[in-house]
Amino acid sequence: MQPPVICLVTGGGPAKALLALIRDAALAGVDLIQVREPGLDDRTLVTLTRDAVDAARQTHCRVVVNDRVDIALAADAAGVHLRGASMSATRVRGVIDGSFLVGRSVHDRQEALAAAQSGCDYLIFGTVFPSRSKPPGHPVAGLAQLHEIATAVHIPVLAIGGISTENAAVAIAAGAAGVAGIELFRSDVPIASTVSCLRRSFDT
Repeated sequence: MQPPVICLVTGGGPAKALLALIRDAALAGVDLIQVREPGLDDRTLVTLTRDAVDAARQTHCRVVVNDRVDIALAADAAGVHLRGASMSATRVRGVIDGSFLVGRSVHDRQEALAAAQSGCDYLIFGTVFPSRSKPPGHPVAGLAQLHEIATAVHIPVLAIGGISTENAAVAIAAGAAGVAGIELFRSDVPIASTVSCLRRSFDT
């Protein structure tokens, strides 16, 4: 059985600070980094992603780019993470080698089944818990729906939304193959400590 996946999703800020965050995460043992920076121009995004790939090269961490197949290819990233309303994984697979990692964000069982059937390698499902990165009143799926999604598909499902070192293990117990977060890694606590705490919680 594979250990739970830990995924960092970037959430804005100066490119220099983002790269430092990515480098620290890769060295700390984060498994997957999703570069999610829609506010950056293409040139800056390519540069940031290339630097992220270089920073993770001597680790087991893989870097994917949010919704930009062209940027992922230009930067030699491991793959792309598609938005719920984006192109299908089938379309991506039609033009790119099978080793290219394709993930997708889903919000219900129907989306999850369709994404799994289209050739995705993994899914990110949420929002599982209340999250500071979402506006007040944003729907919360909860653990029961996470379990439903995780058991309905044959590919790994990562939980996102309000993930913390306190509740991550609960998401794993509900069937998630891992956890993803933005705010989880944006605190005064060193990333290495956060990752270590997560790993310990998964083992108990």
